[in-house]
Amino acid sequence: MARFSTIALSLCSLFVLSGATLRGQVWEGKQLLPIPEPVTNNAVAEGRVGDTLFLYSFGGLDSTKLFSGIHRRCWRYNTISHRWEAIPSLPDTLGKIASAASRVGDTIYIVGGYYVFANGSEVSSDRVHRFDVRRNRFVADGTPVPKPIDDHVQVVWRDRLIYVITGWSNSGNVSDVQIYDPINDTWNSGIPVPNSTRYTAFGASGAIVGDTIFYHGGASGGFNFPIRNVMRKGVIDPENPTSIVWSEVDAPDLPPGYRTAAATSNGVVYWIGGSNLTYNYDGIAYNGSGGVEPSEQIVQFNPENSSWSVQALSGLPMDLRGIAQVDEQTFVLVGGMVEGQQVSSQVLRLHLDDKSGVESVEGKVRDRVEVAELNGVIRLRFNAVVTDPVQVSFTNLLGMSFEPSLQVDRMAKGGELLISTEELQTGSYILSIQVGRESWSRVIRIVR
Repeated sequence: MARFSTIALSLCSLFVLSGATLRGQVWEGKQLLPIPEPVTNNAVAEGRVGDTLFLYSFGGLDSTKLFSGIHRRCWRYNTISHRWEAIPSLPDTLGKIASAASRVGDTIYIVGGYYVFANGSEVSSDRVHRFDVRRNRFVADGTPVPKPIDDHVQVVWRDRLIYVITGWSNSGNVSDVQIYDPINDTWNSGIPVPNSTRYTAFGASGAIVGDTIFYHGGASGGFNFPIRNVMRKGVIDPENPTSIVWSEVDAPDLPPGYRTAAATSNGVVYWIGGSNLTYNYDGIAYNGSGGVEPSEQIVQFNPENSSWSVQALSGLPMDLRGIAQVDEQTFVLVGGMVEGQQVSSQVLRLHLDDKSGVESVEGKVRDRVEVAELNGVIRLRFNAVVTDPVQVSFTNLLGMSFEPSLQVDRMAKGGELLISTEELQTGSYILSIQVGRESWSRVIRIVR
């Protein structure tokens, strides 16, 4: 958004995302037939007609990355015939971006978004478009959102209510939680998120596990719209769904995220792709540093024990406003921006391959190495004999890698590997340790 601060892989080729081992699971990716036109900042959802699953893209921005390239065009992909077809355009007066789509039953609800005009002004939308999956057409709009909204968090609770959480409304971030009842076509107000820069955000994303909402990242208000790494949760009272208890998850070293795609699998939440810097709709950073690049990472969070991990993965786009869920372990990204802020037509199918019965690679390494952070040095103490080569690297949250200086002291049982951090600036880094074919990573914080 022009939030003015106060001052290709071949068709159907199969690939495994580099380094994509997470807690004994491997993300596998496959390119589906590209969408007929490059598109980004588009709302994405899925729907089923009989035995056929369809993937949907609503509105978005074309490859020009100009305000005039924001459009109303919509598409659906048949996962049986593997064909894209145009469907009716959004029933709005102008094209828009930063809306979000949620399916409840046989209807997809496209909520909010914003319009951009030739003079650079932006207006948040209060529209609720309703797309009938079975009849393949839009029906009359739902009751307007009480407070126009865009770049918000949108989740569905118990296939019954749609929660629209924080986001931007015309002139700034808001703390509102707006709850839509599709059956009665009515809106209610939920307990708002705390009205602070740690909670209110645009470009955050989230998901729901049971009766708990989790949302992460996004841009705060203020100078240059700084990015956030905060994980928040809201516990819904099932007896009164407007009653929500909000709090932060204790994860101070979690990396930030902006316009990521959020999904759940077997009770675990994943934030996929996105960027680690905030930017306008053309991909240019708000802080004046130039073009923003994709973070190419997946953040995994397990609510059961509040554990999390980060994996750097190549090929994931940024500028995402949704993800289609095929089944419990399969998801699809449509479009987005790739390297060089290029608007993409790629359609990426991601499958979380459950390697149950196979010992976790991460666990094997972690169980036999202790990590201690000292002044200017990280010490790895191995609790088992190490005969394989050991490789260590640091990756900052902008994706830049650093090979550290190593000092080896008896690489055997009880041996230590000392890693100099003197060349690293203050900040968070992903420390990756590879022993032979096994690997493990954790986030560390360097303070000068």
